[in-house]
Amino acid sequence: MLIAVPLNYSKKLSMAANFTSRETIIFVFLMILYMPLKAQEIQANVNVDRSQINSTSLNYLDNFAQELESYINDNTWTNDNFQPGEAINVTIQVNLLGVTDNYTFDADIIIQSTRPIYNTSRQTTVFLYNDENWVFNYTPNRGLVHDELQFDALTTLLDFYVYVILGYDYDTFSELGGSPYFSEAQNLVSLAQTTASSGWERSNSVPRNRAQLIADLLNPNYEVLRQAFYTYHRLGLDLFLQDPDQARQNIVESLGMIQNAKRQTTNNLLFNTFFNAKYREIVSVFEDAPTETRLKVYNILAEVDPSHLTEYSKLQ
Repeated sequence: MLIAVPLNYSKKLSMAANFTSRETIIFVFLMILYMPLKAQEIQANVNVDRSQINSTSLNYLDNFAQELESYINDNTWTNDNFQPGEAINVTIQVNLLGVTDNYTFDADIIIQSTRPIYNTSRQTTVFLYNDENWVFNYTPNRGLVHDELQFDALTTLLDFYVYVILGYDYDTFSELGGSPYFSEAQNLVSLAQTTASSGWERSNSVPRNRAQLIADLLNPNYEVLRQAFYTYHRLGLDLFLQDPDQARQNIVESLGMIQNAKRQTTNNLLFNTFFNAKYREIVSVFEDAPTETRLKVYNILAEVDPSHLTEYSKLQ
């Protein structure tokens, strides 16, 4: 609950210097009471599937999903004030694939983040990613400690994807607004690469890897793609209820920007990540558009994202 405060905090603190001890205590208590509450940046919902592990000694994993949720939701990730209801909704699916005698788990993780579409009750998927190479150690009675200066195969991966999610979300509200958070994620990749932990190395044979993802997001050659995120969301989806024709025009512009960006590179990771999250939504936006607009969008999509051509054929 956000409560208006008539005086700024620094002025109030200077006033307190002239109070008696008792008055100061009362003043500080009232000041805390009327401070705006800082809402969570991330509201994560985690599901853990351990059905592929044949073991009767893993009851200590019963609260694992809840511990991951608490770790993500209870930590502070930005210096910004998120108002209640502004938290980024995140769903995480952790699939435990195997475990050794020393509590080392092999897993994959699917992360999805959404944000609201302005003036509607609908959410749009911003980031959808499947990381298939996660190995971490989790012992009974272990607590999760947030320390970005120390590498831990479990928590560092969570930190990494929180910053990637923040970066993507901020990019949808301002051009290249997510850069500080992508830089934080890059710092974690650099830290991880000083260890022998798997999944953090950059590999041409495994194009979907954390190092490649964040390197591309920070590569100036992909700035046009990231600017298209802003045009698509803020000038497109957010405007749709108010002016659908202009919103569609702006989304067509964003798709053209993506088309031009893709023609400059052979690396498809960021493009695939975008369209895996958006292909059905794009079709729904243009299904009722004029024929000329639908065909223009179809031709762009057929070039930049042929993997979803069956869905895009609805626009013909």
